[in-house]
Amino acid sequence: MKIDATTSAVITGGASGLGAATARHLAARGARVALFDVDAERGEALAAELGGVFCAVDVTSEVEVDAAFDKARAANGQECVLVNAAGIANGFKTASRSKDSGEIKHFPMAEFDKLIAINLVGSFRCAAKAAAGMLTLEPLAETGRGVIVHTASVAAQDGQVGQTAYAASKGGIVGMTLPMARDLMDEGIRVNAIMPGIFDTPLMQGMPDKVRQTLAASVPFPKRLGRPQEYAAMVETLITNDYLNGASIRLDGAIRMPPR
Repeated sequence: MKIDATTSAVITGGASGLGAATARHLAARGARVALFDVDAERGEALAAELGGVFCAVDVTSEVEVDAAFDKARAANGQECVLVNAAGIANGFKTASRSKDSGEIKHFPMAEFDKLIAINLVGSFRCAAKAAAGMLTLEPLAETGRGVIVHTASVAAQDGQVGQTAYAASKGGIVGMTLPMARDLMDEGIRVNAIMPGIFDTPLMQGMPDKVRQTLAASVPFPKRLGRPQEYAAMVETLITNDYLNGASIRLDGAIRMPPR
């Protein structure tokens, strides 16, 4: 599938980080972009910069997601690309004992439910609705009707201490990618996932330099944090290479995460 002025793309989590880099990358190639995010200030500013449309949306809300797709399609036409980049992280052990008091506690279930609802269920919700919309498009020979790109994580395969919920959510994304591609194969819609390693996103930029340097040194090669533009370039590859389907690709400098 070519990326040009006829391409309408929806990027969830599009106001910052990997989503914002993807929005800039696709817009630079002529695509019409719609940004789904809860951060209205950043989202509106970036949409204005790119000539796109911002849709304030919490991906856990059916009503807000439906309204966001309606707004995006009214402005840019039916999307043929969906990039799921919305997500959060947290850190709690499944069960633990306080070193000071000996108190025993377990993972807060509300936090587990929230993370799964945003990362996994939110990704599926947006994908299902985008796919239904893409079915209304006329297929273009081998290019088909559309492309869906999920954002997983290397934590799907080597999650660290405290990442049980996060790894479960990202593992779920990897697990649904191939069957989703198979669900949609007869309609000409491709589905892939990216598993980023340690990227230089706003979360990382808020860490002390020493921590950032240690993390960068842990990457086999190149010994640095990933650049959001590199994630965006991979999204472009997944869109434009028509033979990439049902794949979950690590983008991580060959890192394998240790337990902690």
